[in-house]
Amino acid sequence: MDDFLVEVPKAELHLHLEGSVEPETLHELDPSTPLEEFRALYYYSDFDAFLRAFGVVGKRLRSPEAYGLIARRLLERLAAQNVRYAEIIVSAGVVLWKEQDFAAIFECLREAAAESPVEVRWILDAVRQFGVEPAMQVAELAAERVGQGVIGFGIGGSEERGPAKWFGEVFAFAKTSGLHLTAHAGEGTSAQSVWDALELGAERIGHGISAVHDEALMRHLRDRDIPLEVCITSNLVTGVVKRVQDHPVRQLFDAGVPIVLNSDDPAMFRCTLLGEYQLARREFGFTDGELRGLVANSFRYAFGC
Repeated sequence: MDDFLVEVPKAELHLHLEGSVEPETLHELDPSTPLEEFRALYYYSDFDAFLRAFGVVGKRLRSPEAYGLIARRLLERLAAQNVRYAEIIVSAGVVLWKEQDFAAIFECLREAAAESPVEVRWILDAVRQFGVEPAMQVAELAAERVGQGVIGFGIGGSEERGPAKWFGEVFAFAKTSGLHLTAHAGEGTSAQSVWDALELGAERIGHGISAVHDEALMRHLRDRDIPLEVCITSNLVTGVVKRVQDHPVRQLFDAGVPIVLNSDDPAMFRCTLLGEYQLARREFGFTDGELRGLVANSFRYAFGC
């Protein structure tokens, strides 16, 4: 049944580099720490617990070479799933918070991408709750690297502790610098968070599943052809959706909202892009024709295709 899902070329548009780091890769970076200790990091009771774990993994990336290694391991796994194109989100806000040399890290990332059959573009991500000034610093890093593989700017982290309305000037700067715009919104909060991200100029919405509670918002997304980057397993693991049967992916699709399936943080959520397509078929009745349409969406809504 899954032959075509394995064989068809795919793209992934919502994929966090730091969230792709397998426990085994952490152990590769730090053999002195038992593997089981790393594996224990990958269990969370709620979204805030996941954010804390994400931060812990980020702190383990202590050199440009470490970033290069995790990029190579991620790209190996993507190639094995016949992913041909990926827009990989790098938490540049965390890099700056750690006071690391982003330029050196980015060069290692570019070297890793150059070795891979997967075509790669980068989206630099600011941490919402860190505030406006650090976000502007990330936007400036992204603007300096337009033409070097950086294609977009976005904000992630806590929607409640970093409301979108803070970042109007940052998004305006990013847009005038030639960057595409995206934002995590409506993941564990209300549909208003999605409206706020759209007001910033976001061209795609990371997650956005709370849109299902707002008919006007769903019509807006449909009529303006603004896609949601849907990550089913992610929403289940972080607890923003309690049961798989409660996930709104089918409702959003049936309402005509453009969606793209993604893995988000595949290592931290123990999932794959291929598995997300299989889950959509198994649990939500997506037909092969509908799945082919979602695969086509993954290229259609890419910033770099």
